[in-house]
Amino acid sequence: MALTAVAAMSLTSIPAHARPHRPPGRHPAVAALLRPDRPVRRRLPRGLSALAWTVADADTGRVLAARNPHRQLAPASTLKTLFAVTVLPKFSAGHVRQVSSADLDGLGTGSSVVGVRQGGRYRVSDLWYGVFLRSGNDAVHVLASMNGGWSATAREMQQTARRLGAHDTMVKSPDGYDAPGQVSSAYDLTVFARAGLANADFARYCSTARARFPAAGGATTEIENTNRMLVGSHGLSRYPGIVGVKNGYTSKAGNTLIAAARRNGHTLIATVLNPQSGEVNGVYKEAGALLDWGFRNADEAEPVNRS
Repeated sequence: MALTAVAAMSLTSIPAHARPHRPPGRHPAVAALLRPDRPVRRRLPRGLSALAWTVADADTGRVLAARNPHRQLAPASTLKTLFAVTVLPKFSAGHVRQVSSADLDGLGTGSSVVGVRQGGRYRVSDLWYGVFLRSGNDAVHVLASMNGGWSATAREMQQTARRLGAHDTMVKSPDGYDAPGQVSSAYDLTVFARAGLANADFARYCSTARARFPAAGGATTEIENTNRMLVGSHGLSRYPGIVGVKNGYTSKAGNTLIAAARRNGHTLIATVLNPQSGEVNGVYKEAGALLDWGFRNADEAEPVNRS
């Protein structure tokens, strides 16, 4: 269902605690979007072509505007936010893992990798930098192996999503690699980003532009974040106040992005899924436009449909 963007609804499923399941189509957020007596207070940015998007206040959980927030789409590597929310608290940053061949089993063809080597020794912090900066599916595989295995981690991620009130997400591959039936939504991905940013380690990893990663022979190599909005690369300037979170791409998902920024006492999250414009850097430009709009209008937003 195509939803018209409406300012200032309450995103009740970005909870501090678990909320009960609501049947599809019965989310308060959707109900608010469909109300014709809640017009947009300020004109939305031109040129928004994404199949789904949201812009929300990370502190209060209010959605300032959205389009198709519950549309189920392939998430690509933005799903790594849910992986991190689920697994990151379990292992100390200094814990060292010697990687076995089994740790890397099942790595998808064409996966983005950071360069984890069989037999190599990596601190958990190294692996998380690989996940967040290089979207390394190899690093995800190692951390999932530490967490009890690929399938067990997918099940636990599914449980985490439900506990957070995210009911549009189906987890099949914890790294976000395209898999039959794997979907999420702009709404749910915003939930995962907000939950992640409440964790200081998540916030640190997702905001890091560059880090050193172990290489052969005891050397290290510099890795750079693939989030162009964070780094300021490929013809983009670093977005003012940017604090992360995660970008992604697969042939099925197209370009996907969760971007958080902090300005003037507000932290906002823009989630953009699969822009259709074909414009270079389109996903970053649309997220930036939504964040700009949000910062201009955040103080005027009036939450509706509180629960």
